[in-house]
Amino acid sequence: VPFSRHVFDFVATPLTRFVPSGELQSIGAVTPLTATISLSFYLSLFLAMPVILYQVWAFVAPGLYKKEKHFAFPLLASSILLFYAGLAFAYYVVFPLIFGFVSTFTPDMVEWKPDMAEYVSFVMMVALVFGIAFETPIATMLTVSTGLTTTETLAKARPYVFLGAFVVGMLLTPPDIISQTVLAIPVYLLYELGIFMAKLFKPRPVK
Repeated sequence: VPFSRHVFDFVATPLTRFVPSGELQSIGAVTPLTATISLSFYLSLFLAMPVILYQVWAFVAPGLYKKEKHFAFPLLASSILLFYAGLAFAYYVVFPLIFGFVSTFTPDMVEWKPDMAEYVSFVMMVALVFGIAFETPIATMLTVSTGLTTTETLAKARPYVFLGAFVVGMLLTPPDIISQTVLAIPVYLLYELGIFMAKLFKPRPVK
């Protein structure tokens, strides 16, 4: 919270670069307080994600075989890196595309000056969606390693996953084709990466 002003300026940069006045507005009487605290909470959650993911792995680990536990640390490290890669992708790629696209629809007689509370709610939701979406390779590997499915079955499901990625992108992102596409394509590519990694680390059958 002591750094909330600087943090808000950083988080708002992808939007303010397209706003003519370069500023946001506060509609509610206490919005400056609630919006900055909400932003601080979400960022604290994102920063604590390594601990959260570790707790998940610590819960699952007792049910794993000894040979499966050897992959626990690499998968844990990969899941943390992929989550932060999703956040970075949302901040540096998705947000500029979305707000640049939206700004082109602003009529000349309208002053586009978004509310800070709505902006915080929107970007944190989208960032969380992308952070979770980038965990697709880990989820794919786990479903194969636990025997729930096989790489051959996942490979045959490619057309359905491709279509499903666009459907999920439509439901979880704003109603524009750009944000839908920039979520769907990385998710599908990460799905392919998950299949490749599952084949690479698939245990060989004992003769």
